[in-house]
This record gives sequence, C-alpha cells and structure tokens, in this order.
Amino acid sequence: MKIQWLPFLQRKVVYVGFIAVFVYFGVTQGQYFLQPSNLLNILVQAAPIAIMAVAFTFVLSSGQIDLSFGSVVALSALTGAVVLQETGFWWLAALAGIGSGAVVGLINGSITVLFRLPSFLVTLATMGIVGGVARVLTDLKSVPVTQSSFLAIFGGGNIGPFSTILIWLVAVTLIGWHVMRQRRYGAHVLAVGDNPVAAAASGVNILRTRISVFLMMSSTAALAGLLIAGRLQGARYTLGENDLLTVIAAVIVGGTSLFGGAGSIFGSVVGAILLSIINNGLIIAGLDVSQQMIVKGVIILLAVVLSL
Repeated sequence: MKIQWLPFLQRKVVYVGFIAVFVYFGVTQGQYFLQPSNLLNILVQAAPIAIMAVAFTFVLSSGQIDLSFGSVVALSALTGAVVLQETGFWWLAALAGIGSGAVVGLINGSITVLFRLPSFLVTLATMGIVGGVARVLTDLKSVPVTQSSFLAIFGGGNIGPFSTILIWLVAVTLIGWHVMRQRRYGAHVLAVGDNPVAAAASGVNILRTRISVFLMMSSTAALAGLLIAGRLQGARYTLGENDLLTVIAAVIVGGTSLFGGAGSIFGSVVGAILLSIINNGLIIAGLDVSQQMIVKGVIILLAVVLSL
C-alpha cells in the first residue's frame, strides 16, 4: 500500500518535534533541564494551555475560530476570586467562574450562528468586550486567592504524589479524546467542519453543533482561569492575555486542520507540552521573552505550511 507521506508527516510532526526538542535541550542544557523538578514544572506550566487546546481542537475541527478565550481566562479567574472572597465557598466560586465563561461562549456561538457572521470577527469583538469587563470588575486590582479548599482543588494542591492541575489535565484530555473519537458528537463536529452541507443532509444539527463548540471553548478557558488563579494564589486582569497565540500554536502544531474536518486531541496536548519545553529550554539557555516570541512565531508558520 502506498503511503501518502505529506498527510502522514502532518499527523506525526508534533511527536517527532517533541522528541527532537526534548533530546536537544537534554543534551545542551541537561544539567538543569533534566532535573525532575524542572520536568514537573514544564508539565504544570503546560497544563492550562493544554486544557484549552483540547477545547480549541473542537472549535477548529468544526471550521470555526475563537479569539476571545484569553480574555475569558482573566474574567473567570477574577469572577471566581471575587465570589470566593465574598462568600468563602469554593464551589460557588467555581460555578461563578465557569458560568461567566459559559455565558461568553453562548454569546459567541449565538451571534455567529444567528446572524451568520464570521466567528473571527465576532470573537475579536467579544475579546475586547470581555477584556474590558475583566478590567472594570476589580478596577485593575489583583484579588488574592487563599482559601485552602479552592487551592487544593484548583491547581495548588496534590492528591497523593500527583498535582491536582495535572489530574485536571489528564481528565480533560481523556474526556476530550473520548468525545471526539468515540461519541457521535465528535463525528458531528468533524462533519460540520469538513462539509456542512453534507452534514446537514445527513441530519446533523449545524447550528447547535457550532454553538456548542463555542460554549465548550469558553467554559474550558474558564476552568483554565480558575486553575491558573489557584496555582498563582491570585487573579488579575492580565491572566490569559498571552495564551491565545500559544493555544493556537499548540493545536495547529498538533495536527488539527485550520480549515476544519480534522483534529487530534492528543496531538494538541503534546503540542502544548512541546511549546512549554521550548519556553523552558530557551529560558535556561538565557533567551529573553522577545526571542521566545520569535521562535514561537516561526513554529506557527511552519505548522501552517505543513497544514496546507
């Protein structure tokens, strides 16, 4: 059987890149890079990005795009922190934080579908609106998160030897993979992204499917915001502002098509960890933030070329 080498390379490039980058930094910066504490730090840093990348895989696979989830991270973290500060109930703070994200996702999906507007433009607008609301919410002030139960559940604690933030990552990844590959909903998402006309003719509810991926994206970004707030023990309007580029890069590098119809949950998660390894290795090597941004941009460009 003849192997189609380009599609094969597109699916496997993230794994090849992961191994190559890990070996490179292991050889050149092994004294610091291979320390168990540093490897654990890489995974913890990657976890919120990977969690959002799982949901963004569904968005891209459906032929849509969401630019607002970085702002949702800040809004949900601040909302949860304020509610926690006022009530002391971690579960109420979690509901408020994730609920605020879900509302944004529902708005994104509904406007995109009902008014037949490009999701790029809709979410670009809501990105600014949500970012503004996050700034107004606490008047640009940080909100500390110190409640022990919240910290234990959302990113700041451990269950046995395992960090809770990594447990969240494993749970979201497995659920995302199961839904994408084993459930009818995942097949509907891929069908809508590949050929919406054919999907509609097959009985797929196009409008509901498209709205649902935006709802999933914002809710997952809200969860990531709570996890970041728990890990940092505080919430601030700047949380998530640099995550948009990183999540997009992770998903594209992971093999999800920019044009819909194809997505890899595990590939997106590995892509997020790969970018975390690159950032960590470049920091150890002494490169500054601007140089890291250049490297990340080059990675996205290469991934886009391979996805064409």
